[in-house]
Amino acid sequence: MKKRSRESLLPDMTPLIDVVFLLLIFFMVSSVFKKDELTLLLSLPKTEKGEKTVDAKKLVVIELNTNQVALNGVTETLVTLGSKLSPITDKTTPVELRIDKEVKYQRVVTLLDLLTKYQLTNLSLITDK
Repeated sequence: MKKRSRESLLPDMTPLIDVVFLLLIFFMVSSVFKKDELTLLLSLPKTEKGEKTVDAKKLVVIELNTNQVALNGVTETLVTLGSKLSPITDKTTPVELRIDKEVKYQRVVTLLDLLTKYQLTNLSLITDK
């Protein structure tokens, strides 16, 4: 008598692997990779070398473009910005300045004068690498 060897049947995994890779590619392509949330549309100047700032609990972010200024995500004017900066009692609070590269120098100087008036001197200029 002859013994029949029976091969165990395994499901073909190739279609399953193909589907998994297609789903992975779909989600990678369709997902949005968020950068820093900016209120104003800025084109920051580029640098070759830079340091990362340390995240702080009380951080003031000021964005400046040719027409507008924003403080912590809220659009302001340079006139009303002073009233928003005056309640800051801790003068060592870090201030991040995100300034568009097309902004006139006089506008930057006006902002720096305003920060100096309220003794906020812990400044960081944010750029793109």
